[in-house]
Amino acid sequence: MMMSELVNHQRVKTNGIWIHVAEQGTGPLVLLLHGFPEIWYSWRHQLNYLAQNGYHAVAPDLRGYGDSDSPLDPNSYTVQHIVGDLIGLLDHFGEQQAFVVGSDWGANIGWNLCLFRPDRVKGFVPLGVPYLPRSPTAKTVETIRKIYGDESHVCQFQEAGRAERAFARYDCLTVMKKFLLMTTDFLVAPPGVEIIDFLPTPSVLPSWITEEELMVFADKFQESGFTGPLNYYRAMDLNWELLAPWQGSKIIVPTKYIAGDKDIGFEKGGMKDFVESDVFKSIVPNLETVILDGHHFIHQEKAQQVSDEILCFIRKLSLD
Repeated sequence: MMMSELVNHQRVKTNGIWIHVAEQGTGPLVLLLHGFPEIWYSWRHQLNYLAQNGYHAVAPDLRGYGDSDSPLDPNSYTVQHIVGDLIGLLDHFGEQQAFVVGSDWGANIGWNLCLFRPDRVKGFVPLGVPYLPRSPTAKTVETIRKIYGDESHVCQFQEAGRAERAFARYDCLTVMKKFLLMTTDFLVAPPGVEIIDFLPTPSVLPSWITEEELMVFADKFQESGFTGPLNYYRAMDLNWELLAPWQGSKIIVPTKYIAGDKDIGFEKGGMKDFVESDVFKSIVPNLETVILDGHHFIHQEKAQQVSDEILCFIRKLSLD
């Protein structure tokens, strides 16, 4: 049976916009939050696996992505907006609490959901992106610029239209291959080079994804474009301002952090040292850490391992 025949799709009105969700199974709610540049489909393996194991797995297209609404104003993509969308989804499904899993930007959003509304999160599994303490003095983009320079992807994505124009020189399938299959240590281009030009296009696909699967992503981005997803980056400094009231706050939700040992910046960017440090454990006191052999999109690359880790964690919490 095809995946699409097993998965139910609906659009839910939440926080003033329509959010598309894919869902499968019945039982306790598990919310699956994708990253950049992805859609609900990046969780296809986990949707099926969690549903088979007695859970109601729900993977939204986050605002700006896929079949969800895409507000025009970059200031409509703050973490407060997106967390608000998710609270509305929990209310729609009549659930006081959910398990939450997030990758890349989805992990960032999940951390903030735990920060703002720990009462609504039973347990959290972030993939790749740890909880980074907010600097009390330096805005996020400025900090990234100082460390990585003007040609980091975060800095390049700030200017409205710049990345969109660069991406448009390629078909969407090539853009997906460049990002989803990247194996680079850092997302930093040489001076004067656009990130999309810097990223290689693999000539051979890895065993964990097919051309047909990549086309699902490509077809959807062909329809929806990249401005909504890029607006998450353009709201980063506004996030910094809005997060000031939570300066110094800890994440009290039970958390299982999972990363690939070849993720962007993991070894060479200091991420490994940070996630193994006492600092990380002090700000996320109820923490488990799992490092797998893999890259950034590890929920697709090592789908079964990640699914098993998620299921083990949420089953344990269900017994508490």
